[in-house]
Amino acid sequence: MTDSKIAAAYDSRAAEYIALVGDIDQMEAPDVELIRSWRDSTPGPLLDAGCGPGLWTAFLNDGSHDVAGIDLSPEFVQAARLRHPGIDFQVASSRELPFEDASFGGILAWYSLIHTPPEDLPAILAELARVLVPGGSILIGFFDGEPREPFAHAVTTAYFWSAEALAALLADGGFAVVASERRNRLSGAPSVRPHGAITATRC
Repeated sequence: MTDSKIAAAYDSRAAEYIALVGDIDQMEAPDVELIRSWRDSTPGPLLDAGCGPGLWTAFLNDGSHDVAGIDLSPEFVQAARLRHPGIDFQVASSRELPFEDASFGGILAWYSLIHTPPEDLPAILAELARVLVPGGSILIGFFDGEPREPFAHAVTTAYFWSAEALAALLADGGFAVVASERRNRLSGAPSVRPHGAITATRC
């Protein structure tokens, strides 16, 4: 799955996506608390890599962090700029980030790597590591399941991961895993697939 195909798939369903999961109030409370805790414990500028319509970017923008968001979808970036003026949103890929080395203290990649073909993920993790300061933190959200197994996501093909499989890739990419979680969805959540998250620091 190429970046252009992913972008086109989300552009075509941007309005539908924003209506379903475009606001923090539509997110599961455990997700909000996990990201709040990560934000509050991560110093320095923060990057929302795969920001969608900017809901998590705005949540990270708590007054004590400089924040930026990138996304492949021009429709999402346009919506994010309209919904959250004053935040730096750019159309860009995590394969080639438009930032200098060590620009960020933390990176949130919340369900934004799910469409990446598994063979491409190590290179993307290396690029994310490039823009993190040493000791910087990354928080990744993903669908928990058989690692690398594709499934029919509502927008376009996605892949399951496990904390163990991602931990191995992160270690190879110069990260040290500090925490992970897995849980089933709450009743009424936008997705029924099990949730996973992993936090790591750049060595």
